[in-house]
Amino acid sequence: MPLSFSPAGTVVSIKAIKGRDDTRRFLESLGFVVGGNVMVVSEMGGNMIVNVKESRVALSKAMANRIYV
Repeated sequence: MPLSFSPAGTVVSIKAIKGRDDTRRFLESLGFVVGGNVMVVSEMGGNMIVNVKESRVALSKAMANRIYV
């Protein structure tokens, strides 16, 4: 399921990252790697704030839909 469907406060594991090569590389540079853990901090209007590798990252709904957990 896409990361955008994950409830706030739960830790989930990344199973796959979809999209073009440059999109996948961009997400990997932010710390979103297959097998890594992500926790949704908050969600507002589809946009999300997530904890990944001890840092908080804001994602648009479109980017969150490319990360499968």
